[in-house]
Amino acid sequence: MVSPEGHGFNSFALAHNVTSEAEVNEVIAQAASAGATLTKKAQKASWGGYSGYFKDLDGHLWEVAYNPFFGVGPED
Repeated sequence: MVSPEGHGFNSFALAHNVTSEAEVNEVIAQAASAGATLTKKAQKASWGGYSGYFKDLDGHLWEVAYNPFFGVGPED
């Protein structure tokens, strides 16, 4: 999180959208088992979804998110 003074995170985050809260947990667990660092535990988000963050081995920040108001993949 960037403070109001502009200090803190000064890069960008990559996002990976998935189809369920369980899948958020699975992807974050897979990343952690591969050496990623958990930076924000997956939790309910203020916007109605569910998300968490990890930092990969190259230092890139990833958000893994489930948005119940947004479809992922082809429509049936």
